[in-house]
Amino acid sequence: MSKTDYDIVVSGGGVAGLTAAALFGNAGFSVLCVDPAPPVTARDAEGSDLRTTAFLQPAQALLDRAGLWARFAPYAAALQIMRIVDAGGATAAPRITKEFDAADISTGPFGWNLPNWLLRRELVAHLQEMANVTFLPGTGFVSLFTREAEARVGLSDGTRVRCRLVIAADGRNSPVRAATGVEVKTTRYGQKALAFAVTHPIPHENVSTEIHRSGGPFTLVPLPDYDGRPSSAIVWMEEGPEVKRLQALPVAEFEAAMNERSCMLFGPLTLASRRTVWPIISQLAERMNSERVALVAEAAHVVPPIGAQGLNMSLGDMRVLLELAEAAPERLGDAQMLASYHRRRHFEVVARVKGIDMLNRASMMHAQPLRDARAMTLDAIYSLAPVRKTLMQLGLGARG
Repeated sequence: MSKTDYDIVVSGGGVAGLTAAALFGNAGFSVLCVDPAPPVTARDAEGSDLRTTAFLQPAQALLDRAGLWARFAPYAAALQIMRIVDAGGATAAPRITKEFDAADISTGPFGWNLPNWLLRRELVAHLQEMANVTFLPGTGFVSLFTREAEARVGLSDGTRVRCRLVIAADGRNSPVRAATGVEVKTTRYGQKALAFAVTHPIPHENVSTEIHRSGGPFTLVPLPDYDGRPSSAIVWMEEGPEVKRLQALPVAEFEAAMNERSCMLFGPLTLASRRTVWPIISQLAERMNSERVALVAEAAHVVPPIGAQGLNMSLGDMRVLLELAEAAPERLGDAQMLASYHRRRHFEVVARVKGIDMLNRASMMHAQPLRDARAMTLDAIYSLAPVRKTLMQLGLGARG
């Protein structure tokens, strides 16, 4: 096979695209992965992604099978307890707290949390060791021509490559998806998210905490200790203008604001990174396939960062695609395989996108009577044993 022929071309060098390249390379397929921007793989470098990803149990099992988990495990913080706090009263104080302990239904934690910049670093290092995977950072997708038997992909360095399957893992504004003509439905909430890391005096004890007041959840997710102190990653969702104001505050004023919003559950928080801002949308592609093309991850679906669903949905896409590819390698990328992929994934994806949309809208409520109603609903629903069990199973990644 020449350098211009591959089994699979992956467009996208983020966590999803690099993971796809590793998974399919591990399965024995020849893979080319391209991205126009080289990945930022250092925590404090300009442009680094300070968000974190919680890998739920099925995702961890998939990564372990592909030989990736051994690289990630030394840096991972376990998520043993998911805690939901309603602090929507007149003052920012917890009034209802519900905890879900993975030990009630599993021998392992809900998942493991890792910083996105570190995932990129480890994934790039892993791909460099794989003889049948080529990663070209700084080279991007330009054009697509497909026919029944193959796809031809034009790249920004002027080369054209042939393959049997194109995996679009190139984000919410996916150029591959645009080239296929697949439409998307986008929901905008007027929200943005601040993502940053903090240290705090009270250990997190592997508890992930989601605090609801207004504007969106304030979520603290466990990280390994930083500079000898307990550390957490925070995603703070608010309406766009408020996020802009918060990002511009001097550090001392910002710390005062985040300490009020955190209800001081872990003691005074100290900012331990820069503050990065991310837009919040929901987005759903009308189809997850086109001729010789599979849409995965944010090219197919985008959700607000609630309940650790985003990348786990993406890995669900890859798990199904990989199962189909391994079951019939000779059918890689053909119409039957990709129709099966769409059929097996799309219904679940639609359900999860709608569910997370509802949770996000509830978390945004400003009016006090609505916040009170949310608290009463939270207390009533989460106190029901069958509902608690179902929610915990979903937290562990069970298919909805």
